[in-house]
Amino acid sequence: MNTQIKINTEGSGLLSHPEKADVKRGSVYEVITDRIISMLEAGTVPWQKPWTVTTGLPRNLVSQKPYRGMNVFLLHATSYESPFWLTFRQAKELGGTVKKGEKSCPVIFGKRQETEDEITGEKSHYTVLRLYHVFNASQCDGLKNIPAPAAAPATVNAAEDIVALMPKRPEIKHGLAKAFYSPGVDIVAMPDRARFDTEAGYYATLFHELTHATGHASRLNRPTLTESAGFGSNPYCREKLVAELGAAFLCGHAGIENTFQNSAAYLQNWLEVLQNDNKLIVQAAAQAQKAADFILGTKFDGTPASEPAAVD
Repeated sequence: MNTQIKINTEGSGLLSHPEKADVKRGSVYEVITDRIISMLEAGTVPWQKPWTVTTGLPRNLVSQKPYRGMNVFLLHATSYESPFWLTFRQAKELGGTVKKGEKSCPVIFGKRQETEDEITGEKSHYTVLRLYHVFNASQCDGLKNIPAPAAAPATVNAAEDIVALMPKRPEIKHGLAKAFYSPGVDIVAMPDRARFDTEAGYYATLFHELTHATGHASRLNRPTLTESAGFGSNPYCREKLVAELGAAFLCGHAGIENTFQNSAAYLQNWLEVLQNDNKLIVQAAAQAQKAADFILGTKFDGTPASEPAAVD
């Protein structure tokens, strides 16, 4: 069964807005990657800014559904206090308008499609990516019946509970000199808690390694882990980014700070990687969301996720 990706830059009435020019200049991947690169060049690492527990995940004002995957980082990095977002068309339908001069934020959605070969009968799947532009509720005037930002209990889980309740959790072995995941023996190795300056630092590191562990053949069987050729290889770089994004998702759910570094060397490394692969960040975020869902035991009702689970 084959899976592929198709790009569709239409799909929202909002794209008649002047922001549509951004779409014409490049693919969906390029639009998103260029935005992330701009943040990195400004010294901001978007996956190191987990959402606050007082407002929960960024979500659509009309559907009330949380955004997922790469969209979480794109929207939260804008630093608006309100978690509610909507398209230009949705704002008009709610009797409001977007304030003059306000800029939108791009988000992507993937819809899975199935086709069948007329001769062989073989079924294949592909995902159509659509680019939308959304505005925060605070960028609009005249919106009616906006709910007040409220706590989102479903995402506020203690870090300890997240670890304890992880399905098919690997063995966690403490007392090691450094943290790592060994896929050969399916063990997460960790230094003792006392060696960490903070509890947040301990759990951010553990979440990173547990995200790696979700790639094991007995869990999600993620190619970036199972096919990695070691340090410096393309799968290794991809898997490392998946683990960093997955840890950020989990830190956000636990309500703790993601404490990974953002040194100049760190920023430069990811700038170079993303400049050479404009699909990487979108694909890694999709895999990281799937890994976080696995660890949290989260299941969805078939509603299209913000990104496809697998992007070729």
